[in-house]
Amino acid sequence: QVQLVESGGGLVQAGGSLRLSCAASGRTISSYIMGWFRQAPGAEREFVSAIDRSDSNTYYADPVKGRFTISRDNAKNMVYLQMSSLKPEDTAVYYCAATNRLGDISLFSRYEYDYWGQGTRVTVTS
Repeated sequence: QVQLVESGGGLVQAGGSLRLSCAASGRTISSYIMGWFRQAPGAEREFVSAIDRSDSNTYYADPVKGRFTISRDNAKNMVYLQMSSLKPEDTAVYYCAATNRLGDISLFSRYEYDYWGQGTRVTVTS
C-alpha cells in the first residue's frame, strides 16, 4: 500500500505560480499511475492531471492545459504539479492520487484511484 502526502499549496495572486509536491511512501510509485485532482467548496472532486507509469504520457483537464505541468521522479518517489498563470477559479484543495490497476481504466475518473493524500489548499486571489 502506498501513502501520499501533498505539500506546496498556499495563497497566491492571479497570474502567479505554485509547485505542488506529492511524496509517496510504503511502495515505489514506478508501478502506479499518478494523478492530481481538486475539489472546490461545494463542488465535486475533479480531474486535473495524470501521468502514466512510464512517464511518457501526460493528461490534462481542459481548464488547465497549457498552464499546468505534471511530472514524476520515480527514484525519489515524488510527483509534482507545476501550476502557472493561476486563476481564481483554480482555488481548491488539491489531492494527489495513485492507482496500480491494470487494463483499460479511465485516468480521468476519481473512482479508478485507490490511494489518496490528505490534500493541500490552493487559494488564488484576484
